[in-house]
Amino acid sequence: MDQHASRVVTVVDPAYVAELAAYVDEKMRLASRESPAGDTLKLAVLAALNIADEYFRILDDERRQNDQVANRAAALERMVDLALGLADGQSRAAAR
Repeated sequence: MDQHASRVVTVVDPAYVAELAAYVDEKMRLASRESPAGDTLKLAVLAALNIADEYFRILDDERRQNDQVANRAAALERMVDLALGLADGQSRAAAR
């Protein structure tokens, strides 16, 4: 954010690291708009909290979507079982 250059030693693609750094820099810029009097450390913490919030919201959305898919798959399985006459506790393995 303040044009401080840091050397990052990693085996990860440098272009990817630059992309991550640009993302964090943008989050720090947004944090500085929310808290203009904040020092760099406070802005870094605020940016980290915002990034963590984004991450956890995405995880929650993904979990919800996975649950929806699992519920729909279970409903479809029940419909197929009914159509095949496998309802009332019978398993497909027993029908084979």
